[in-house]
Amino acid sequence: MSMINPRIAALLEVEEIRQLRLRYSASLDSGDIDGLDQVFAPDATVTVTVGTMTGLPAIKAGLADAFRQFDRDGRGRYPFMHAITNHQVTLTGPDTAEGRCYLIDFETASKPDPNPLLLLGLYADHYARIDGAWRIIGTALEVVWPAAEGTR
Repeated sequence: MSMINPRIAALLEVEEIRQLRLRYSASLDSGDIDGLDQVFAPDATVTVTVGTMTGLPAIKAGLADAFRQFDRDGRGRYPFMHAITNHQVTLTGPDTAEGRCYLIDFETASKPDPNPLLLLGLYADHYARIDGAWRIIGTALEVVWPAAEGTR
């Protein structure tokens, strides 16, 4: 039986979950696609600007392709930088949680438009503890800016 105060234990769980988004950003931005193994569940679903991907192999392939598309300078790292802020996490059970966070997505590769912002968005995540480790089991990105065609 754990001797940790339940409120402190909950804070530790929330921090471990928040680290998933930071790990995601570091892995994707640096081109470490295999690092996503430590972020997503094997059967996770990811919905982002490039579409919906289900299962870790499809997620890794889709995000690797997005990385290649944005690496216009051929540097092999940091063609974009995902800044995660305002991360709210709610524990919904002993092994489940939900969260939302802001995304400020910067583009660092050369492009005709000097604006470094690629997009502003909100991630809505679902998490589960699997084999003792927290993983994202589902995420959807809502792009707030720029507005999609026909939504202005």
